[in-house]
Amino acid sequence: MAIVVNLDVMLAKRKMSLSELSEKVDISIVNLSILKTGKAKAVRFSTLESICRALDCQPADLLEFVEDKE
Repeated sequence: MAIVVNLDVMLAKRKMSLSELSEKVDISIVNLSILKTGKAKAVRFSTLESICRALDCQPADLLEFVEDKE
């Protein structure tokens, strides 16, 4: 996939667990885990906003475009 989710990196930088983030943003651990592992097909702007607010970061800190090498 060309879009890489760096949620795990931001969690580590903020020394926060997935369960802590789940409580702060009121999103299930299962849904956050799907996003973290890059298996999500879409993400709502409201979800992205909540995560950015909780982690004090920008969307670009969480999402990265990586060119496929073929």
